[in-house]
Amino acid sequence: MSGRGLRAVAAAGLFDRPRYEVLPPAAAVERTCAAVPKSVTLSVTASPSKGLDTTLQVTEQLAAEGYRAVPHLSARLVADNRHLEEIAARLAAKGIEEVFVPAGDADPPAGAFEGALPVLVRLAEMGRPFRVGITGYPESHPRIDDDLTIQAMWDKRLFADYIVSNLCLDPKVLSSWIHRVRRRGVDLPLYLGLAGPVERTKLLSIASKIGVSESTRFFARHIAWFARLGAPGGYSPERFIERLAGALTAPEAAVAGFHVFTFNQLAETEAWRRSLLERFSLAATS
Repeated sequence: MSGRGLRAVAAAGLFDRPRYEVLPPAAAVERTCAAVPKSVTLSVTASPSKGLDTTLQVTEQLAAEGYRAVPHLSARLVADNRHLEEIAARLAAKGIEEVFVPAGDADPPAGAFEGALPVLVRLAEMGRPFRVGITGYPESHPRIDDDLTIQAMWDKRLFADYIVSNLCLDPKVLSSWIHRVRRRGVDLPLYLGLAGPVERTKLLSIASKIGVSESTRFFARHIAWFARLGAPGGYSPERFIERLAGALTAPEAAVAGFHVFTFNQLAETEAWRRSLLERFSLAATS
């Protein structure tokens, strides 16, 4: 049984309704339906190689199955205002009520949008047809100065409903980031990015399927995490949460839950979450 910190996190309900990140293609829909309950929100990624339309298709299929599905509306994959309006109309017609707006990795951009803020502004001009999430960066961005990421969050906060933190390996860094965000007066709910119980060999297999250039970008951004994954006694999501428990459960932190990077190991991720909940439930009644 894990320690007091994990039980506190469970008591706060942070394991109850997580967000799972899903990687297209459409084959992910079948795996998701087989493993994941409808109470879990599904966040569908976008990539330059597969294009935004693939993300929208998978999102629509998951929504049709009864999930709260959230497409990554990568700004650098949106051609122009008209394209954005078409996307918004398409999603609204399918009953999709939420989008996540990162800048994205397309280089060069597909059209007029270099970053997330102009897309957020345009959505606001359209009457904010969706609940909107934005990215937070606990660690330095590989291509953007820290001062710019801080300013970007401040600028985007007025157009967003919540923040999802990027993947971070260091509990102290993540805890400090939560404190700094709140100290700056940003009061949006936070969903903390967490790597699920992924195996190194499976991650390599997944990486080969998402494309060489995108895999290279991912590993370049997360070298420390990937190295720790293969080390003796390597990465453990339970140990990570345990070390972060104080920051997660502090009322002033306003942590809304976890955004779990599943790497499409959906059955394994859900089995891990259910195991935790069952253990905590048994402990509470014993």
